[in-house]
Amino acid sequence: MRLLSLVLLALTLATQYPLWWGKGGWLRLRDLQTQVQAETDNNQALTARNNALQAEVQDLKTGISAVEERARGELNMIRQGEYFVQILPRPADSH
Repeated sequence: MRLLSLVLLALTLATQYPLWWGKGGWLRLRDLQTQVQAETDNNQALTARNNALQAEVQDLKTGISAVEERARGELNMIRQGEYFVQILPRPADSH
């Protein structure tokens, strides 16, 4: 009877090992689910960024105000008849 119990215990352990630690086991499944969730979050962030860029491209293609805003901000351009005023900080006293 004791031998039968040991054999059954050994068989149980032999079948449980691949279930928990094997190539397709529960622990591997949990790691893969964590990786899938991380990639899903990353994809959502990239999708939001892509949507914002697509909206900006569409605005640049159709709207003059977006082009003007870019020209003013990035190229420091002004309209005809406008004046550009730049206020410089005072130089530090060199005492």
